[in-house]
Parts: sequence; structure tokens; C-alpha cells
Amino acid sequence: MSGKPRLTYLDGRGRMESIRWLLAAAGVEFEEVYLETREQYEKLIKDGHLMFHQVPLVEMDGMKLVQTRAIMSYIAGKYNLHGKDLKERALIDMYVEGITDLMQMILVFPFSPPEAKEKNLDSLKDRAINRYFPVFEKVLKQHGQDFLVGNKMSWADVQLIEAILAVEEKIPAVLSGFPQLQAFKKRMSNVPTIKKFLQPGSPRKPPPDERYVATVKRVFKM
Repeated sequence: MSGKPRLTYLDGRGRMESIRWLLAAAGVEFEEVYLETREQYEKLIKDGHLMFHQVPLVEMDGMKLVQTRAIMSYIAGKYNLHGKDLKERALIDMYVEGITDLMQMILVFPFSPPEAKEKNLDSLKDRAINRYFPVFEKVLKQHGQDFLVGNKMSWADVQLIEAILAVEEKIPAVLSGFPQLQAFKKRMSNVPTIKKFLQPGSPRKPPPDERYVATVKRVFKM
């Protein structure tokens, strides 16, 4: 095995996508192993690789890391994306938690029954426009800097650009009333490491399709 982090998940976004984003933003190349069958997943559990019988699994620095938040916190700390002191870290953590709540709605959307999709889309739009994006619009305006915390890219900035692009896939005009976020999106999309991740052929995964949903249901017996 090379010295690159090794990511084990399905060949799709899910809970691993934010980890991919963070590693890519830090300029870290990684390898991926894709689960296609229930047997592969059960073998990971049997071999003791999944502490809580859940993926994502990230192997790096001699550790087998599980639990998305713990994995991302480690990566953010290792690559100086978690603030310069405890106060900055607290702000970053609060912003990340809020963005994660919004992303959770996007995460479960592909698994909604057809009759619930329109209602869930309306709920996503309402939450994004009236609860989450106004917070970050205000933060950026009051802070007056290019990034959410300090004047340096952090884990929170990476999570926010991921969330903005994911929501825009479903609601293209969602940023129409948020000029600060529009400018933030443009700046973040031009950060060299992120710009590279947004190019075709990068490890970034496409929106979930029927094949991905079927694989998730098969592997996890949903």
C-alpha cells in the first residue's frame, strides 16, 4: 500500500463525499476501495476494521478511522484547516455542524419515495433560504474577509462550498438573494486545489443515480 490515505466506501457521494472534499482541498491525493456487495461489507466487520460496523473507513497514518465527524476533524487538524486557536475552532465546529444538518437533507433525498420528493425538495429550499444560507451571508458580510473564520481557508469553508453546489444542483437559483455567498462561491471555486477537484476526471462523485441507490440498498440491506 502507498502512503496515500485509503478510503473505503461505495462508488458515490454519501457520507464519504465531504471527506473527499476536505482531502482534495488540502491537496492530498488518496486511493479508494468501493463496496459493491454485502459480503465485502460483512468481511470488513468480521475482520475488525469497522469499530461501529459503519463506513466511511479511512486508513491513514497507521490508523483505521471511522465516524465521519472524527475523520474530518483529524484531517482538518492535520492539514491546518481547523483554526489557529480554540475560539476559531469553536466557530468552525459550529458552522460545520449547521452545514452538516443541511447536507443531511441532501444525503437522504435520493432515498425518498417518489411521492415525497416534491415535499422534501420544498423543505430543502425553505431550510436553505430561510435558515442556513442567511447565517453564512451575515457572517461573511460582518467578518469582511474572504473566509468564514480568520482570513484563512478552514474546514467550514470547504463544507460550505460543497453544500452550496449540492443545493444548487436541486435548486439552481438558490443563491439569487445572497450576494456574499455568490462571491464566496466564486472565490472558493478558484482556490487551486478546489478548482482541480471540480474538473472532470477528479475523484468528485456525480449526483446519486438509480444505480448508486440500488448499490446502497444491496450493501446495507435497506
